[in-house]
Amino acid sequence: MQTVDTLIHARWIIPVNPARDVLVDHSLAVKDGKIAAILPTADANAQYQATDTLDLGEQALIPGFINAHGHAAMSLFRGLGDDLELMTWLNDHIWPAEGAWVGEDFVGDGTELAIAEMIRSGTTTFADNYFFPDSAAQRVEKAGVRAQFSFSVIDFPTNWAKTPDEHIDLGMELVSKYKDSKLVKMMFGPHAPYTCSDEPLTRIRDLAKEHQLMIQMHVHETQTEVDGEIEKRGNRPVRRLRELGLLTDQFQAVHMTALNEDDITDIAETGAHIIHCPESNLKLASGFCPVDALQKRGVNVALGTDGAASNNDLDMMSEMRTAAILAKAVSQSATALPAYEALAMATLNGAKAMGWDQDIGSLEVGKEADITAIRLDDLESQPIYDPVSHIVYASSRDQVTNVWVSGKRLLNDRVLTTLDKDAIMANARQWRDRIAAGK
Repeated sequence: MQTVDTLIHARWIIPVNPARDVLVDHSLAVKDGKIAAILPTADANAQYQATDTLDLGEQALIPGFINAHGHAAMSLFRGLGDDLELMTWLNDHIWPAEGAWVGEDFVGDGTELAIAEMIRSGTTTFADNYFFPDSAAQRVEKAGVRAQFSFSVIDFPTNWAKTPDEHIDLGMELVSKYKDSKLVKMMFGPHAPYTCSDEPLTRIRDLAKEHQLMIQMHVHETQTEVDGEIEKRGNRPVRRLRELGLLTDQFQAVHMTALNEDDITDIAETGAHIIHCPESNLKLASGFCPVDALQKRGVNVALGTDGAASNNDLDMMSEMRTAAILAKAVSQSATALPAYEALAMATLNGAKAMGWDQDIGSLEVGKEADITAIRLDDLESQPIYDPVSHIVYASSRDQVTNVWVSGKRLLNDRVLTTLDKDAIMANARQWRDRIAAGK
């Protein structure tokens, strides 16, 4: 008998591997934070003994969800300025609120609220694009989740920095600080083509290449944005970014709703990744990302929720379902983005976009034990012909029971183990009262 730390028995294991397997009556063994074995349960009981053994019954194990784009701290703005056009929402509500409230405490507290919500939704890794990323990173390490922080760079002054160069310099200090972290990655987050001039983008390009850092940017979020950039610069935003040398396999383009064939070619030929945020795009009437057309060109498309201020939740299961259904409507093909590929978009594709797929994104021997368990044993899940179909089309985040990151259980039968739910909720209410009162 071999000794492992944790042995998990489940009705299904869905590894999101290249073969797109669904393993029935299998078990997963964890040792030293990594997946040591995936094998039939009968064999697991014969070969392994564990410090902690769980029999999850009619549950499915999947890789932890990877939320590839968001603004975690903006959870404290959830529901602020709903049902408005994008630029009205930004100019008249969000940017003024950020100017009044965003600081280290706001970012730390808002990020912790978001992390708690994401863990309870089955998310083990998230990408964040916001200010004061050091405050957010400290909450990530406290909670035990993973995060990619794309520190914001923008042409105009913010509460974090006054110039683009100052944004970059502060960010590079954090790159050095977290270079050995197993949970935190730092990267560049230029806001958008219409808020970033060529000079800082060129500097970002050079530093990203030198230090092997990823870049995440809002690109082609609306047709209005594209039209404005053509009028201002005489070039489509994607083509401008390609000509500046930013479009590489280190680039993550978020939203990408207003695309023509040339845009798709630019993305496909450079190996850039796309982060699709369907529910935020729908709520803000931003447009539709042509997911099916992109995937047919070999583009890696990952999935993100965007921030809770524009979604208004951080629920990757809901996002996955919306993405799958929307892709069919946009392409006018019922075969577009089938269930297993939607699950891959919410897990392994996100890891690929972040350059983290050697460690996370799928359940495979040698990878980190980042795992989410989902109950499929109640009335709403019956009968089950295909558990992947049920997870994508018929399940909710309330069915997430357990979550592990590197083998450490962060959610134990719906109870957070590293965070204080009651304290987080009380803190969120205090922020609401302050923001609502304007003081």
